[in-house]
Order: sequence, then C-alpha cells, then structure tokens
Amino acid sequence: MTHSNSVRSIRNRLFLLLLRAFIISVAFLILFTLLATALVLANPSQSNPLYRLPIMARLETYYIARGNWNGVTAAFDNTLYIESSQWQSSLLLDAQNHIVLEHGQPVDPALTLTYQPASGENVVPIMVQGQVVGKLVLGQNTQPSERRFTYSFLTPIILLSLILAVFATLIGLLLTRRVVTPLAEVIAAAEEIAGGHLQTRVPAKGSDDLRDLSDSFNKMADALERNDRERRDMLADIAHELRTPLTVMRGRLEGIMDGVYPADENSVGPALEEAYLLERLVEDLRLLTLAESHQLAFEKHELDVIEIARRSISMFQAEADEKKIKLDLVTTLEKAPIVADPLRTEQVIGNLISNALRYVPEGGRIWVEIARAVDEVTISISDNGPGIPEADLPFIFNRFWRGEKSRSRVSGGAGLGLAIAKLLVEGQEGRISARSLPEGGLQVVVSFPVAE
Repeated sequence: MTHSNSVRSIRNRLFLLLLRAFIISVAFLILFTLLATALVLANPSQSNPLYRLPIMARLETYYIARGNWNGVTAAFDNTLYIESSQWQSSLLLDAQNHIVLEHGQPVDPALTLTYQPASGENVVPIMVQGQVVGKLVLGQNTQPSERRFTYSFLTPIILLSLILAVFATLIGLLLTRRVVTPLAEVIAAAEEIAGGHLQTRVPAKGSDDLRDLSDSFNKMADALERNDRERRDMLADIAHELRTPLTVMRGRLEGIMDGVYPADENSVGPALEEAYLLERLVEDLRLLTLAESHQLAFEKHELDVIEIARRSISMFQAEADEKKIKLDLVTTLEKAPIVADPLRTEQVIGNLISNALRYVPEGGRIWVEIARAVDEVTISISDNGPGIPEADLPFIFNRFWRGEKSRSRVSGGAGLGLAIAKLLVEGQEGRISARSLPEGGLQVVVSFPVAE
C-alpha cells in the first residue's frame, strides 16, 4: 500500500470513528429525552403542572378573584388560538354540575341545566384551595393535556436534532481537512517509519497543536534517521579499525608459520603491537558504550586539578621529549579545587594531551593552562599544530572522526579519544569545547564547577 492510499484509508477510519461517536451521542440524547418524558408522564395529573391545560390556570385565577363564575367569558376575550379552540369545544360546570358555559357561550342561570359526564369523557376538575369549584368537560376533538405536552415537547427536539445532525455532518466534512487529514498523515508516517522507511516526514499543517504534533514527529524521525546513520557508520568504522590490526597480525603470524619470517622478537613485535592496539580499541569502545548508556560509575570527591594536570604531563613528557615537543603547564593558581573523579579527570586530560602529541609536528609546543573564574575552573589544552578547519570543529567529538589531511589515520588512533573525553566530562557535570587558535593550532577547553 502506497503512502497516499494509507493516508486515505486512515482518514476514512477516523471520519467513520467521529461519525459513530456523533450517532451515539444523538442516540443517547434522544433516549434520555424519551426517558425523561416517560417519567414526567408517569406522574398523576393532579400533581404534575405539565398536565394542566393552559386555560385551567386562567379559570382558577378568575374564580379566586371573583368567587363565582359570573361573567367568566370576559376572561377569554384575548386568548391564544389553542386556548380558544379548547374553550369553544368544552363545557364549564360549577361544583354542582350546573352548566355555566356551553361551547364558549354562557347559559342562563335561571334554567339550572345540569350535565352528567358520560363514562370515558375527559373531565378536568377546577381546584381552588383544595375544593372543587368547577369542572371542565373537554370536547371530543380536544387532545388530552399529556398527549399534547408530549407532542409539543418532543417535536422541537426531534427537529433540532435533525438540524444539528446536518450541521454536524457539514462541520465534520470541514474538519476532515483541518483535523482528520493531519492526524491520518501522522499515523501513516508512523507506520512507514515502523516499517523501516526512516526518511518519511509529514507536512506541517492544521491548527497550532496539530502543527506542533507534526513538527515533533518530524524531529523524532530526524533523530531516528540520524541515530540509524550513526549506528551504520559506527559499525563500518569499527569493522575498518579492527580489520587493519587483524590483517597485520594474521600476515605476520602466517609468515612465521610458513617460515617467511623468523620466530624472533623482530617478527613477533609488530604483531604484538597490533594486539595492544586492538586491545586498546576494544577497551575504548567498552568505555564509550558505558558512558553513553549512563552506566559508567564516577567516584567524585574534591581534588586539585593542578596536581592531576602535572601527573598527566609527567606521563607524556618522555614521548614529548622524543618528538622534541615542548610540553608544559601554565597557571598562576596555587590550587584549583573541583569535585570530580580523579581517575576519569586524569583520563580526560591524558586523552587530550595524547591527541595533541599525535598531530603536533616536531619542534612544536603543547601547553596546559589552568584558570579559575567565579564559579568554574577551566583546563585548556592548546597546541601550535596544523589545527582543524572551522567547518570540521562541530564534528571533532564524534566517534571515529578524523580530519582529512593532517589528522588522518596514518598519524595513529581510532578517533575515539575526543568522543570519550566529551562523555567523561559531561558525565561529571562539566563542559567541553574546541576552537582554532588565531595563530594556528587547536585549543580544547574543559570546564568544571568550583568546589565549594
């Protein structure tokens, strides 16, 4: 399935989901309305005001005000159509069942006509202070109050529900572009990435929240693609770094076995050097893996970084003298206290000095400068070697990075020293950075918080 077909399929599923949710909501609304109506209709008409005819309140008010039914027709001179129709088709009786009004027309009281409602007729008593003061006999074409109330209550709700359904459908179609489509594209892109297509991205569109979702997804995809690329590059670099010493060792040992080389120190020495190089590479990789997974333990306590620097310089002094490179410590401080792991800190400074010795030409200079600011101590390892182009500076702390010319593999090293130094410094809440010196050469600056 192509990406566009996947987006279309997901968009249809989301739209059907929204439509289903809308139908369920409308169904619950109608069900609730019917249940509420049934509960209202279940109450007795005497205690439920919703059952009362509109003209009943008018009749009761008139009797309370006058105390009798004389002139009651005046109360219905100005009435609504529904009240007038009920009035014209009804009989009004007094408490003794004497006819007061017949179909809206008064009856002569002298006639004292009485009316006995037949069985099944709709007779509504008129109550005033708990006493029956009259009766209203509804005509055959007059609907009972409860049925009329039900129709009048449900009809607008049903009509409103239908109108809302139409509007909701239209709004749903409009939201398909603004909400459903962006979500469908994100879901489809996630499925593509899960299938291994890490180059998949989604266009940033929709509302602010949806645009943020698309941007976050694209950043995640960039990180995944970058990590995958770095993993592939690392595996290729590891294979390259392992191939060279293994090839040398194999060739030397096969030569000894075949009698090409004598089994003496001169023949075994190069193979042993490559074995040391291979062991150091494996140890660097192990240390790098532990540091990146935050599994490397640091035994931090207060120490004097000047003493650590002097000890590191003494370890490399013989190598520097052999290459006629001046290696010295520059500081005006008597003490520079920090809280760090002494072994890891010495390893950082040693890696940086070793890296500089590898590339500084004969007769060059390397100096370790220690200074103190308000809240941090800085250790700067500088050299006057060939330096690094500005375009390469952001990458020098990457694994297996080596410059193209002066810092190539023929100078030695696997390109892990600076990457390890960065992880060891940052793992102790420090900072590390590099810059090219104006007069030429490279300067790496390590900063640690001052010990309080």
